[in-house]
Amino acid sequence: MQQTAERVYRDKPEALPLPPPDLLVPEELERLRRASGVAVVELAGRDSVAAALKAVDEAGFKTLIPTYVYTGSEHGSWEEVPQAWRRLRHALPEAVELTDLLVMGSPRFWRALNGRYLQELTRRYGFSPVCPGCHLYLHAARIPLAQSLGGVPVVAGERLSHDGREKLNQVAPAQKAYQELFHGYGLELALPLAQVTDGREIEKILGLPWPEGGEQLGCVFSGNYLDPQGALRVSLESLEAYFREFALPLASLVTTAYLEGRTPDHLALAQGLLSA
Repeated sequence: MQQTAERVYRDKPEALPLPPPDLLVPEELERLRRASGVAVVELAGRDSVAAALKAVDEAGFKTLIPTYVYTGSEHGSWEEVPQAWRRLRHALPEAVELTDLLVMGSPRFWRALNGRYLQELTRRYGFSPVCPGCHLYLHAARIPLAQSLGGVPVVAGERLSHDGREKLNQVAPAQKAYQELFHGYGLELALPLAQVTDGREIEKILGLPWPEGGEQLGCVFSGNYLDPQGALRVSLESLEAYFREFALPLASLVTTAYLEGRTPDHLALAQGLLSA
């Protein structure tokens, strides 16, 4: 299974609305659909692992389905992802089931949100929206799986502040947009770390030292919205307009198509929104 997950990550096929069947066979999907206390969890770096642990502690989930959604911009060793799985398994109560890792994604969806029209989006909104658009994609990609399991929650590790630093893809308007997308489908995007501002608290939840940004895949666009001194100077009103006018409508159109069993024309949908 590990080799299959690595191959899917490497090849990055169109693997939405659900993970490839050799990672999630119909019998396993049906078993999980019948189970109780199920949550889909993001699996990337330390915050996602801490979020899963906190969600189990607070909500009493009995079965976690770890998911990695690939984008167009990762770099680093794939081994960091299974290592995160092992750390999560080690820290979870023994009675909590952690299923095999599911890997999925859609290069076409990611490109429509974050690649093809980046010049136009930057011109319209006055900032590069790659990071908030990418996080919206990451969350949207998990909606069909959550729905197929009967509408289970999705858990992610977004935080409003990282030791006093803000990330554009995790500020309050961004988190609100992600949850708004989920609410439109009657789903919950649980963000149990939203108010956790101190990195030491994250390590306390994990029960081990794990530096922020360490031992996880990196992104070539990381911090691209910051000025040369590292300050965030993007207007939150512009960010809200980006979500309201383009990103949320596109994510909703694509997700609805997936849920209805249709294959969306991602670029055509994006172009239609920009031409309206």
